[in-house]
Amino acid sequence: MAGGKIRKQRPSKGASGVGNSHYQGGITFDKSKGQHILKNPMLVDTIVEKSGIKSTDVVLEIGPGTGNLTKKLLERAKSVIAVEIDPRMVLELQRRFMGTPASHRLKVIQGDVLKCNLPYFDICVANIPYQISSPLTFKLLSHTPVFRCAIIMFQREFAMRLVAKPGDNLYCRLSVNTQLLARVSHLLKVGRNNFKPPPKVDSSVVRIEPRKPAPPVNFKEWDGLIRLGFNRKNKTLSAIFRTKSVLGFLEKNYKTVQALKLSLLGSDHEITQDISVLANALDDVNVRNGGDDMEADDNNDDEVEGVNVFKEKVLDVLRQGNFEDKRSSKLGEVDFLYLLSLFNKVGIHFSC
Repeated sequence: MAGGKIRKQRPSKGASGVGNSHYQGGITFDKSKGQHILKNPMLVDTIVEKSGIKSTDVVLEIGPGTGNLTKKLLERAKSVIAVEIDPRMVLELQRRFMGTPASHRLKVIQGDVLKCNLPYFDICVANIPYQISSPLTFKLLSHTPVFRCAIIMFQREFAMRLVAKPGDNLYCRLSVNTQLLARVSHLLKVGRNNFKPPPKVDSSVVRIEPRKPAPPVNFKEWDGLIRLGFNRKNKTLSAIFRTKSVLGFLEKNYKTVQALKLSLLGSDHEITQDISVLANALDDVNVRNGGDDMEADDNNDDEVEGVNVFKEKVLDVLRQGNFEDKRSSKLGEVDFLYLLSLFNKVGIHFSC
């Protein structure tokens, strides 16, 4: 995970006293809404440079604020679509570019980005409120047509979870779910003093490139498996799948599927539709909670009486793939895809 750290740049002292100061428009920023405006011009330039914007690109900017980043994006892109929830910021943004040559290439949408129907775009560039990080990530990854890449500023710990690899301390459901759908890389660390007002934590800029095509997996099934696997990510899969609650859940699904003869293999339409299921990774990544991702089941070591045949069926799947002694914390998305296919082949499903 390469990348430098951007430090706060001291403004140059010119005769006017405003040589390198960024336009803020005299607006009071609301911390409760996650409004932390980029004020470091060197950082803004770096983000634009790393975005790799072409002159033919349509750029989606989320949370433009007063337009410091918007101005730089308009210098590079064919057009910019800015989504902003705060009407004060929308008005300030419109005033800033009114009458400029770039005004006809800027479209401002006032609204909640999580509720908006996003138009076509090639690249997304965003400095977002941290509280929408997980749902926004999966909303973007479910967008069609698929965009080229997204360059997004996240709270640093959330960003580190996005890029974490099997075996890392921060590796979790968010990590594997995101990496199933996209290639994710850390670009640079950003100190809190680069913002006005400064947040309480540092940030990181991450690049997200959706995989094309999306993997052929039913995401309700996938999410069911990943939730179980990361219930206690450092336990062996054999220990997890022996528990009373897990066996009972899987047997109920098994009987339902057998009775109805359902096929849960997702079509292309279902793939797009079901990606939103993965936004439930919010359970994992509330960085204020710490600890493991989910509460362990009660009576974790109890076995189900009278279902030894089904239990053996489950354990046989683990043996077939050599997963008995494996731990979710050490498995990547390819491993989980293989394990899911083994379960599905014998009629064991994780959603119903």
